[in-house]
Order: sequence, then structure tokens, then C-alpha cells
Amino acid sequence: MTTLRRRLALLVVRGRRLSMPPTLTALLAAVLAWELVGQVAQVSFFPPISAVVVRLVELIAEGSILPNLAGSLRNLAIGFSIASVAGVTIGVLMGLSWRVEAALDMYVYALLTTPSLIFAPVFFTIFGLGQEVVIALIVLYSILYVIVGTMTAIRSAPAPVVEMARSYGANRWQIFVRIRLPAAIPLLMAAFLVAAPIAVKGMINGEMFIAVFGLGEIVTRAGGRFDATTVLAVLLIVIVLAFASIEIVRAVDRRLTGWLPPTARAQSMRR
Repeated sequence: MTTLRRRLALLVVRGRRLSMPPTLTALLAAVLAWELVGQVAQVSFFPPISAVVVRLVELIAEGSILPNLAGSLRNLAIGFSIASVAGVTIGVLMGLSWRVEAALDMYVYALLTTPSLIFAPVFFTIFGLGQEVVIALIVLYSILYVIVGTMTAIRSAPAPVVEMARSYGANRWQIFVRIRLPAAIPLLMAAFLVAAPIAVKGMINGEMFIAVFGLGEIVTRAGGRFDATTVLAVLLIVIVLAFASIEIVRAVDRRLTGWLPPTARAQSMRR
């Protein structure tokens, strides 16, 4: 019996070592389900993922993807950089001053509840059909989440620690740099974790519905031909971009919050 128990325990340990991560398991399950439904249904609007991947390879070989992807990534980088700098600045001011918050919070929350594409005619009038209109839409999509997240993060510093620093003669700048900012980093990175994929969404919406170029141009033209395979092929690229943006934010978060215990970092990223 003892030998049998040891063998069973060894099998369990080996099974745990060979088991796939939950994310990879869920991804493989989704891919298999997509392929199965596509093969069984045999409908033009939902091709199997194998056909979508073949079409994606064809688009890359034709030279249709990489130049458009480069343009889309450039717009995304510019737009998200502007949203990050402006959003953090406004969020810090709102977090530190109740007067600034009282003046701006109604506009921030009103814009959060308003579909961003409503402002497309305004952006079109101001910027025309160039890349500037897409950049403006990316900024509008993501900056509000950065503002709200930054404001909440700045206020996350423990009040007793702030009061103790004041009692020892620390000024507002010292309290901000040494207490509020370090305490705010975990929640601030959580805000960027939300804003980054939303910026990708703003990019593709802007390229599809306002200025037709980049990846959005491919989707728009394929949609006009009812070419679902091409649309889904570009959709795969957009999904990869969204996940890549999330992983970049997570990498930066691990770099900035390495001093935190692992449980604290996990809790901050779930908020």
C-alpha cells in the first residue's frame, strides 16, 4: 500500500508539472470551439479559424498587413502617449485639490457615459481625414480612464502616514513625492491596464468609421465585399495588439512595483 501511495503521489506531482496554465487552456478551448463550429455550420459569415489563419498569411504575403499595421501602431503610440501624460496630469491635480475635482469631475464622468464616436463629426471638422482624427479619438477613448484611475490612486495613500509626515514638517511636495506617489503606483498601473486595450479599440474604430486607412481600411473594404474571412483575420491582429498592450503594462507594473509583496501586486491589478 505504501508503494502504491508513493506512485500515485508521483503521478499527481507529474500531472501538475505537465498541466497547462489556465490562460493557455482557455485559449486552446476557444480555438477548438471556433474551428468546430465553423466546420459544422459551414456559413460564410463564420468561417473556421483555420481558414482565417490561412487568409491572414495571404494578406501578409500580399503586403497588405504590415504597412497598414505600422501606420496603426504609430497612431496608437502617439495617441496613448498623449492620453497618458495629459490624463496623469489632470488626475493628479484632481486627486490633490478638491477645487479642481469640483470643477472637472462632472465633465469627466459625463464623457465617460457618452459614446466617444458621437464626437466623430467634431473631430472630422477640426482635423479632416488625416491621422490626426484617429489620434484624437484614441486620446478621447483612453484619457478618461487614466484620469479617474490616477485621481483614485493619488488618494490611496494612508491618511495616518500623511498626517505623521506633516507633523514632522514635510511640505506638500515632499508628501507627494515620498508618500502619495509611491502609494499610487499600483492603482495607477491598474488604470493603464484598463486604458491600454481601450486605446486599441479607439484606434480601430477611428480607422473604420472616420478616416479609412490602416487596419480599419482593410476591415471596411472587406466588410463591403461581405468577406468575413478577411475581417476576422484582421480581428485576430487587433486582439493580439490588445493583449500585447496589456502585457506591456504588466511588465512596467512589475518593474515599478517590485518592492511590493506578490499578494499586494495581485490585489492591485484586480481592482
